[in-house]
Amino acid sequence: MTDYGLDLALIGNGRTAALVEPGSRITWWCFPRFDSNPVFSRLLAGDEEKGFTDVVLEGLADIKSDYLRNTPIVVTELTDDKGGKIRITDFAPRFRNLDRIYRAPQLVRIIEPLAGLPRITIRFRPTYNYGHPINNRTVGSNHIRYWGGDTQLRLTTDAPLSYIEREATFVVTRPLHMVFGADEPFPAALGPTCREFLEKTRDYWREWVRRLNLSYDWQDAMVRSAITLKLSNFEETGGIIAAHTTSIPETPHTQRNWDYRFCWLRDAYFVVKALNRLGATGTMEDFILYILNLVSEEAESIRPVYSVVQADPMDERIAEDLAGFRGDGPVRIGNAASIQAQHDTYGSIILAAMPMFFDRRLPQMGDESLFKLLEVLGRKAERLALTPDAGIWEYRGRQRIHTHSVAMCWAGCNRLAAIAQQLGFVDRANYWNDVADKIYAVLLDKAWNAKRGAFTAAFGSDDLDASVLLLHELGVVEADDPRFVSTVSAMERELLRGKHVMRYASPDDFGVPEGEFLICRFWLIDAWWSLGRKQEARDLFVDSLQYRNRYGLLAEHINMQSGELWGNFPQTYSMAGLILTAMRLSRSWEDRYWRG
Repeated sequence: MTDYGLDLALIGNGRTAALVEPGSRITWWCFPRFDSNPVFSRLLAGDEEKGFTDVVLEGLADIKSDYLRNTPIVVTELTDDKGGKIRITDFAPRFRNLDRIYRAPQLVRIIEPLAGLPRITIRFRPTYNYGHPINNRTVGSNHIRYWGGDTQLRLTTDAPLSYIEREATFVVTRPLHMVFGADEPFPAALGPTCREFLEKTRDYWREWVRRLNLSYDWQDAMVRSAITLKLSNFEETGGIIAAHTTSIPETPHTQRNWDYRFCWLRDAYFVVKALNRLGATGTMEDFILYILNLVSEEAESIRPVYSVVQADPMDERIAEDLAGFRGDGPVRIGNAASIQAQHDTYGSIILAAMPMFFDRRLPQMGDESLFKLLEVLGRKAERLALTPDAGIWEYRGRQRIHTHSVAMCWAGCNRLAAIAQQLGFVDRANYWNDVADKIYAVLLDKAWNAKRGAFTAAFGSDDLDASVLLLHELGVVEADDPRFVSTVSAMERELLRGKHVMRYASPDDFGVPEGEFLICRFWLIDAWWSLGRKQEARDLFVDSLQYRNRYGLLAEHINMQSGELWGNFPQTYSMAGLILTAMRLSRSWEDRYWRG
């Protein structure tokens, strides 16, 4: 099979999600939810042909694959060397039904002959327990049941079961329908129901997109990013995962392989911010419900990352039966970052919740009870702001007083003062302003490094770090502050590699980083824009768009030598950064003069 790398499409519905290759192979599907065991695990199986389903067209000569416009529905056309053609449509059903959203943990595939007499083979090779092939199966009248360990899966189809079971080639002359999901009977006529699900899912997403508040430029890129962020929201609890994969290396052969199928509260803030900017506020409201289950007066600390079901453990281990992406292991399950101290988390939650008190569009505004809950986080930010932590980049081997963490603690306390003022709590507003002012004074004194001519990564450190580019965005300094201008210049000298932006260039637990961390590129573009360097900012942003794959998706990193996407995929940090920067740089609808 062709190695498509990360040239993959994401399909999903807010409950489950899968990755699809251009040739029709579903190569990654964690079932039944984002962080579950992958029943399709081929993406991380190295050379082993296990953990996937696909449709193989005999004599394949051409492949065309793309999203149906403004939806997460993938349409693939395969043409053979005799002119035969089939169309494969893949999606996860999502639509309104009886005043609720139907989002079952299932995938639907429709195979249609378009020309000639195409001969196909349908292959279905699920796995369990991270890479063990499922060999147990029973065949029913219109389904095949698979099971192994705790995994039970049913394929319901009107395709010939014997051909699927034996992976035999056959001529397709009529539409075929396949539903992958829980081991339970399909309750309706398969063909008509699949077509109805397709139409309703298409209509749902097109209506959702129609309500987005888009700026003029780069709308296709923003729409695809917004849909991807929405698909990363586990709506049942409100958690927002960082990415849908585990252990795609940041760069080849570096051991920088991590499990991102969890909710980093910091990353979730950026997602909420991006979707709010587009007017899609529902994700923020879901996320607030998520954090309500995390925060209480008795809580000793808030972890930086949780499972989408908060109580589930996240102990890190190695999946021995998966060789890794392109054979580049290890494959890690769980994430040890869950036990780290990352103090920017407190400010991230407060900033994510702040619009609840000011956005008049919301059906239920933030009130005193929510404010008191956020004050719990504020007190932790007050206490921990000037103490060492692992920082935004989650160093495993050291702790320092990181500039970004202090800035986020300050921002959280500063916003609490604004919220208190909005609610009419003058005494609380004064209290939080005093707290913020004390943190602010230390931050500006200790983070500035006169020798380096920059705000540096940590107090007393000479290391540069792209996260300090957010100081202007957070309101710590003005764009024209000479210290910020000098900091941006220092970043350009030491972290810019051609058009690629490093997050830092000093050694960490695994040596010196080698790839571009994509969100940092967007932070630099935003900084340039704020400094009035608008054409440079637009040019670098347009260059960024070329790294999206054929479906418009971005991973976490770019290999600076090959230009390939690396790192977990699709990365919400990157997609949120694209939206926020595009909205900042875009021409408005009212502009009288237009430039390309």
